[in-house]
Formats: sequence, structure tokens, C-alpha cells
Amino acid sequence: MTQHAEGTGAPAAGAGPREPRTRPASGGGPLWWQSPWLAGLGVVVVFNLLYALPRYLSGDPKRSRIPLDPGFPAHFTVLVAHVLFGNLALVTVFLQLLPWIRRHHPRVHRVSGRVYVFAAVLPSTALAFVLLPYDTAPFGEFGLALTGVLWIATTLIGLRAARARRYVDHRRWMVYSFAISLGTTWGRVLSELLQTYPGVHVGLGFILELSNWGSWVINLVIAHWWLERTAPRAAQLVR
Repeated sequence: MTQHAEGTGAPAAGAGPREPRTRPASGGGPLWWQSPWLAGLGVVVVFNLLYALPRYLSGDPKRSRIPLDPGFPAHFTVLVAHVLFGNLALVTVFLQLLPWIRRHHPRVHRVSGRVYVFAAVLPSTALAFVLLPYDTAPFGEFGLALTGVLWIATTLIGLRAARARRYVDHRRWMVYSFAISLGTTWGRVLSELLQTYPGVHVGLGFILELSNWGSWVINLVIAHWWLERTAPRAAQLVR
């Protein structure tokens, strides 16, 4: 899988599907920690790992942020698996974005891309559908279902574009997939802010509802804006 980003060697928009590609000099471009948006992404990935994994890997259902249904004995177990696969998706998509790995270790890039699709996105979404009937937000079930459908659709369309060597299209759809993968992140940030801000009392249902809808919608809008802003430069990097 070839997640292309600004300044990292995306093929030209007009290039034929089977034409050989050239790459910019391997020493060019800033290191990932010198790129504000990549550094920010790294912070988001670490935040998710520190926020979600200790809570659910503790094995204590009482630490679950999601209310558990006593009529579903496996609720916590399925939730833990969903969280694990979701965080694996964030880690592998971060590897996809690193220019140094794409330039110097293309095999790692391809393998991490396959892991993202088949060992992270698909199982995480499947488990989300299992959890769907137990969502407590009034309209959250539809929001989560739509998120899952869009995550799978954008990911598979991006994968198909990569296999057809339509790398500009691949870049676009995988950026959308990445945006959706961060769908719960803003809900977690908002939850922490609202629960720690003095004098603010917001119910968990409202936070979940906002997370189930607002997060991925905002992410997609930002991703589309970024793609449109960087498309001319990305199309000219490799011809």
C-alpha cells in the first residue's frame, strides 16, 4: 500500500497506469518530526495508545469508557478487541505516512499497508458492527454504522487504486480512510476536556453522540481541504 502525502513522491495525475515511476532524491524533504502535520499525527497516535490501551488491557470492565450491557457477557471482550485493532490501524497508517520508510524501505511500507487493511480496518469494523446494537447514544447507532461503511469503502477503494497503480487516486482515498480512522479521537479529547473543566457537567451520552457524528465528519472535511490544497504539488512531484 502506498500512502502518498505532500512532498513524499506521489505520482503525477496524468501518468499512465503502467508507466515506470521515478523518485525524488532520497535525502530530500524534512524528517517526519520536522513536519508539523506528521509530528501532530504522531502525537495523536501516542495519545490514543496511552488513553485507550491501559484502560482496556487492564482487564477491568469497570474501567470501560463505554457503558457495558449486562445482557451481553462478551461485551467487554469484544470491546477490548475492537480497541486493539483500532489502535493497530492508527499505528500502521502512521507508518504509511512516513516518507523515510516509503523511500528507503518500500517493503515495510507495503507490508504495513496490508496490515492496516486486513488486520486492522476490516476486523475493527466488523467488531464495531457487533457492538452497534449496544450503543447507548440515541442516534449513535446510525452514526457508527455509517462510519464503519465509509471506513471500509474508502480503504478498499484506495487499495484497488494502488493495485491498479493509480497512485494519485490511491493517495486521495487513503487520506480519507485515515481521516475516518481518527473518528473517535476528537471524542476522547472532548471527553477529557469536558470532564476536567471546572463547572462543566456534560453527560456521557452527549459526548458519545458528538463523537459518533462530529469527529469523522470534521476529519473528512479537513482531509478534503488538505487534498485540494496539496493536489497540484503532489501531481508534479513524479512524472
